[in-house]
Amino acid sequence: MAHTCRGTINLATAHIDTEDACNIVLSSGGRTYHLKASTEVERQRWVTALELAKAKAIRMMNDQSDDSGDEEPTSQGGRSELQGTLKILVSKLDDLSTCNDLIAKHGAALQRSLSELEGLKVPVEGGEKIKAVNERATLFRITSNAMINACRDFLELAETHSRRWQRALQYEREQRTHLEETIEQLAKQHNSLERAWREAPTLASAAPRAPAASKGRSERLHKEEASDEDEDTEFFDAMEDSPAFITVTSTDSTEHRRSQSNLSGAGGGQSTDWNQDDYMSPSCNDVSGKKLQPRRQRRTQVPDKPNYSLNLWSIMKNCIGKELSKIPMPVNFNEPLSMLQRLTEDLEYHELLDKAARCDSSLEQMCLVAAFSISSYSTTVHRTAKPFNPLLGETYELDGREEFGYRSLCEQVSHHPPAAAHHVISQRGWTLWQEITIASKFRGKYLSIMPLGAIHLQFHSSGNQYVWRKVTSTVHNIIVGKLWIDQSGDIEIVNHKTKETCQLKFSPYSYFSRDVPRKVTGVVADSGGQAHYVLSGTWDDKIESAKVVHSSRGGSGSEGKQKTVYQTLSPKLLWKKYPLPENAENMYYFSALALTLNEQEDGVGLTDSRLRPDQKLMEEGRWDEANSEKQRLEEKQRAVRRRREAEASDAVDEECDYDSGKEYEGYQPLWFHQRRDSVTGDTNFVYKGGYWEAKERQDWSMCPNIF
Repeated sequence: MAHTCRGTINLATAHIDTEDACNIVLSSGGRTYHLKASTEVERQRWVTALELAKAKAIRMMNDQSDDSGDEEPTSQGGRSELQGTLKILVSKLDDLSTCNDLIAKHGAALQRSLSELEGLKVPVEGGEKIKAVNERATLFRITSNAMINACRDFLELAETHSRRWQRALQYEREQRTHLEETIEQLAKQHNSLERAWREAPTLASAAPRAPAASKGRSERLHKEEASDEDEDTEFFDAMEDSPAFITVTSTDSTEHRRSQSNLSGAGGGQSTDWNQDDYMSPSCNDVSGKKLQPRRQRRTQVPDKPNYSLNLWSIMKNCIGKELSKIPMPVNFNEPLSMLQRLTEDLEYHELLDKAARCDSSLEQMCLVAAFSISSYSTTVHRTAKPFNPLLGETYELDGREEFGYRSLCEQVSHHPPAAAHHVISQRGWTLWQEITIASKFRGKYLSIMPLGAIHLQFHSSGNQYVWRKVTSTVHNIIVGKLWIDQSGDIEIVNHKTKETCQLKFSPYSYFSRDVPRKVTGVVADSGGQAHYVLSGTWDDKIESAKVVHSSRGGSGSEGKQKTVYQTLSPKLLWKKYPLPENAENMYYFSALALTLNEQEDGVGLTDSRLRPDQKLMEEGRWDEANSEKQRLEEKQRAVRRRREAEASDAVDEECDYDSGKEYEGYQPLWFHQRRDSVTGDTNFVYKGGYWEAKERQDWSMCPNIF
């Protein structure tokens, strides 16, 4: 954008950095601005907007040679370049004129000589040839004169049109500058109107009750998000969206706070902690969501990520439409964790399940299970790097029985398609298992990651078994721009014992929407479909729950569907994301748990991801060696697969050994086997036992040599 006022920073050359959770540093040349947002979410929204604007400014600067910050030097440079071109044309025309003079001179001499020859007494045949040569010389002189005249006409035309082009270009520059100024003014007016719109209902409702507080509230409205505003604030429906339901917070007075389900994560009111909830059963509130401190001292950092440049398009241009797992990728696009370790990261907020296991009410338990399912996406907001594809038979264990009360085991049970089985058992009353198959497609501009498979959770005391599936993850700006991740889709959590459900909606990001990015809304209902709790929040920050006291049918939305209006109590905090460790931006944006996942431990299985050499080399910053080692491991895995396919082909040729009753079974995982779930009827891989017993004996003789 052109500089329209004093103090403007050129975004094309600006450096955008973050100091902490709320501060932004914007510097360009000698100017440095320190900006402070009210919350981490607002800070991220500003950083994203600035990065997008910077990318657009760079594209404009590259596409248009005259698109710089100062208009006058640009036009002067254009004029000087044009004058230089005209001088060159004039010089070339002078050269042509000189050549024409020489041609005319020598042509005249030639004609004189030919005329003299015609006067001599020569045979008739020779005279005719001399006459023909004379005519050709005359034609040559006429042609050269025509050429020089055409060059002169071209020069005059170029001079005339160059002045016209210069005037048109100057007019376009002025129009562009005027348009930029107009857009900037409109943006400021829009911002002012939006703030006034948010402020007006607050002042109107607060004036009769607390005139002195109105000023403080209005000042705070300029600094805080909608989620942090006063309880008396009224919210109106956004014109561009059609929410499925509306919540109305019940208060002691006749005034009600009305908010959409698709507003900010906090639902618009001041929330209180779930532990202070006055409508939750006491069993859910003892020793609740405090973060358990591990007894063992774990590492708190990994080596900083090296800054290696790589031409992404040269690698990805031949991969459009292919399965991501079948694309040979250098470690430059990876993070030093495997997909099995990323699955284990789902347990970062395991205390939500510890708390849910103590709940007497299955509906309250459902709220905590829903918060746990959402919390697994909180680590992905900055994690744009790709985890390592596990080798077939690769495992990962997390023995947190003494620290967290659970033991976790993952195994890669299939390579094409890639599938991983996961089993967790907790001493605090719950068991979780899942089989996840990753289907991914590269679409040129974005990458879609679609996890297939169900997650099962069972509580020991009540026997409640919950089942849900993951939503689609999308990585945007694969080729150009800053990478960013979005989650979108619906999750249905079903308690197969009580038939209670929770419907969660992950709204996709929209540039034109006023809603807070990454928003999640949901409703917890009993077996009869009666709503009991409304959930709202964002998958990268926090989730809140509000108890429904009354529901009714409202007016029709923009799509003709009736909205349900839920009258609720004040929202209570279910879950809030832990802050990232210090220097996380240089450590792949790992969370505190992720930093410990690849830490070396004694006694783990020989196929554990911690022992994978290419992954360890990458973590140490030795990326060239890691790439070589990655190619070696992949070729070794291909050789094993070819041998296995040859064995299968031989078995087919021999058909079957009917005498002994044996037939070829193919690859079988070591710690998991396929079984049919008695509740859902699905067939998936479940833990068959033996791993932890083998660890106690330190007997890993059954493990294949995959590294």
